[in-house]
Amino acid sequence: MSGITIAVVILIAVGAYFMVTYNAFVTLRNRIKEAWSDIEVQMKRRYDLIPNLVETVKGYAKHESTTLEKVIQARNMAMAPHQNIKDAAQSENLLTGALKSIFALSENYPDLKANQNFLELQRELRDTEDKLQAARRFYNGNVLAYNTKTELFPSNAVAGIFKFEKEEFFELDEEEAETAKKSVSVKF
Repeated sequence: MSGITIAVVILIAVGAYFMVTYNAFVTLRNRIKEAWSDIEVQMKRRYDLIPNLVETVKGYAKHESTTLEKVIQARNMAMAPHQNIKDAAQSENLLTGALKSIFALSENYPDLKANQNFLELQRELRDTEDKLQAARRFYNGNVLAYNTKTELFPSNAVAGIFKFEKEEFFELDEEEAETAKKSVSVKF
């Protein structure tokens, strides 16, 4: 083989590697967008359930307006546009905490705990929370794959050339994680 042929083969191999790696980054980035969309769908479902829950609780717990106002305020903050994933995660975590407080509040009102509407809303919210957690895990798994590819050699060269930057995980901060662990013991 001549030197020109070898050079052409090497250029084709390098070009093919860049093309395959670029396409892999695009695929991973689109999976992250799809996963985020799944999270948004579940958050919207939760946002839609909250006003019904608050109205149901209002009928039984008239003296608990502060707790109910905190839930509505947390919902409104979570629904607001966010600059980044970290801000969205913080708002969502505040909303989760507020919802836990409303369910803990129901312990003081036996009639509320027995109300079929309340029980159904509670079941739907629990189901939504489970789906939201699954969507977050799916999102974070895609972010992990994407971020790993942006850091590994030689794909990091392709990432640098085409400006594929690391994505943020959707996660609890340490203080919120501790609070969530402690509140798991609340019985409904």
